[in-house]
Amino acid sequence: MQSSDPRHFFETDAEIAKRERREAKTSNTYGNPIKLKSKILGAVVDPRAPSSAIFVAESAGSVRRVQVDGEGDTRTVYRGPTTPVSCVAVGGPGNKTVFAGAWDKNIWSWDIDTKAPGRKYAGHSDFVKAIVCAKLGGKDVLVSGGADKKIVVWDIATGSKLHVLQDSVVNMLSIQDLVVDPASSSPDELCIISASSDPHIRRWKIRLDGWEQFAEPDPATPAAERHTILEHETTVYKLVIDHDGDEADLWSASGDGSAKCLSRIKGFTADDTFEHGDHVRAVAVTDQWVITAGRDEDLKVWDRTSGKLYCSLEGHYDEVTELVILRGSVGSSERVCSVSIDGTIRTWPLDKASLDAAVEEQKKPIKPAEEEKPDGEGLLTADEEAELAALMEDDA
Repeated sequence: MQSSDPRHFFETDAEIAKRERREAKTSNTYGNPIKLKSKILGAVVDPRAPSSAIFVAESAGSVRRVQVDGEGDTRTVYRGPTTPVSCVAVGGPGNKTVFAGAWDKNIWSWDIDTKAPGRKYAGHSDFVKAIVCAKLGGKDVLVSGGADKKIVVWDIATGSKLHVLQDSVVNMLSIQDLVVDPASSSPDELCIISASSDPHIRRWKIRLDGWEQFAEPDPATPAAERHTILEHETTVYKLVIDHDGDEADLWSASGDGSAKCLSRIKGFTADDTFEHGDHVRAVAVTDQWVITAGRDEDLKVWDRTSGKLYCSLEGHYDEVTELVILRGSVGSSERVCSVSIDGTIRTWPLDKASLDAAVEEQKKPIKPAEEEKPDGEGLLTADEEAELAALMEDDA
């Protein structure tokens, strides 16, 4: 097999320094890491175990259910794609199906309990990069976005395409994320918000018999019409609806180094900005904290009320691709789960005492790691490594 070890190729001094720094961090145990053999490109919470389990999208071409507590059970794996899986969602009748968008341009599905393969949804002409499930007019639907700059709405039961969404006014680039907006949705009209490799955020109204893009008065110039939300300077990677807040505001994370709270009552203009300092791939919010993460490998925890940085959590040694809030019953402590290109899943407490203890733990020296010899499973080829790197840099 063709080697993907960077030491077998020419490296600049900067690349060597970066590799050596990351290698020095590999043995740390901050965040109780669960180590997989492939890169992790996406994650969602398991709605049937929202306090302790997630589904992850692996570059090895599979979806894996990970129980983050105890010894970290990773044995439940859903296989089929022969290319990397870039995104994952749970939905369908009774939330019994897990869906995966892959580099092979398809969306795969499996029964969560039996792992039996389900319907395959084919229709994109490039990598599938975002998927989300919802209800519309009594039907279970799947909405997907791809590197082909298209958003597709699918009937989950039949596999048929209901609609293909494209922006006819402002050029829309590769889709990065999709989120359902419950506050603007009804049983017969679904509101989807999309993020893409351009800085524009778009809102879409979808019905069984048609769709349209939101066009609203521009908050800055009420007489003018606005088809997109433009609050960032470059790629918007992640969107989150704040279900804890009274206004269900929209949060965004961008390649411009910031995460923003886009106020619903102010026409989705920026109400708060958190300057992470490097490409922000993920953002998560609770009633107390805002957590950001991305290219610089660290999680930053911000006090939501004051907007000040409370602490940084070190542990990952490559880009963080997703943050998932784990919530238990009312009154139980929340945690945040982070996943990364480094192949680790880390779980962090969100109560102040435990955060303080985690920061103190980071001050201790890291024990050197014993070199692990890769067995080939889950590794990308050199071409796939280069293609993944290009995808992660597609906003440059």
